Amino acid sequence: MSAASQRRVRTLDFARRKEAGEPIVMLTAYDALFAALLDESGVDAILVGDSLNTVLCGEETTLSATVDQMIYHGRIVQRGVRRALVVVDMPFMSYQVSPEEAVRNAGRILKETRAGAVKLEGGAEAAPAVRAIASAGIPVMGHLGFTPQSVHQIGGARVQGRTDGAVEKLVRDAQAIEEAGAFSILLELLVGRVAKAVTAALHVPTVGIGAGPYCDGQLLILHDMLGLNEGFNPRFLKRFATLGADARSAMARYVQEVRERSYPGTDHVHWE
Repeated sequence: MSAASQRRVRTLDFARRKEAGEPIVMLTAYDALFAALLDESGVDAILVGDSLNTVLCGEETTLSATVDQMIYHGRIVQRGVRRALVVVDMPFMSYQVSPEEAVRNAGRILKETRAGAVKLEGGAEAAPAVRAIASAGIPVMGHLGFTPQSVHQIGGARVQGRTDGAVEKLVRDAQAIEEAGAFSILLELLVGRVAKAVTAALHVPTVGIGAGPYCDGQLLILHDMLGLNEGFNPRFLKRFATLGADARSAMARYVQEVRERSYPGTDHVHWE
């Protein structure tokens, strides 16, 4: 990796990437080991998503994630990172009550994790929180389309942007978040043409997950992309590895070798 590519990624680099037409590459991580591997791979940013609640903790939704939980995982991810921008999700009800509470929680997250930015969900209704947090000097990434914290209101994990007037509303919401000070906006589970229209209407870059090729960057959940989360098979997902199958095979071999006493062998013993 060149010296230039080893420079720490900042939020301003997102804007430069959009202007230059260079895609932004983003993946999730929840621990130091995977974070270090991602950092070495050359990703621009790592999202410590409240998706950890479903991916790691076995919960059905992200809703019970807490600020303390996000701080814990954000801190250990940051320990594994030297270059990529680390963005930490603000969990459900950590920013919705009031702008003042949003700033307090965002400030805790940034101070205690040493991350570079926070992310929060919502359209124009979230603009006051975005404005307050950004005014406090904390970079904010927005999140539109399918917003998992509103899963019950939306009626499940459904592709957004199919209704009449969807483009106009999403563009208005995105522009409200941009005007409030967001440095970028995540677009999740959006019809491709809608994501394209939103991206074209903004000065700040968009990052898509399940929103097609027209965004300024792309995000995937690491465990999905690596084939560890084998039960999750949405249309937009491409698996770049099959680590679930590999891990299952390795575990079965370990069980077999221990039971037949072929492991540990003489090469695995401290003789003195």
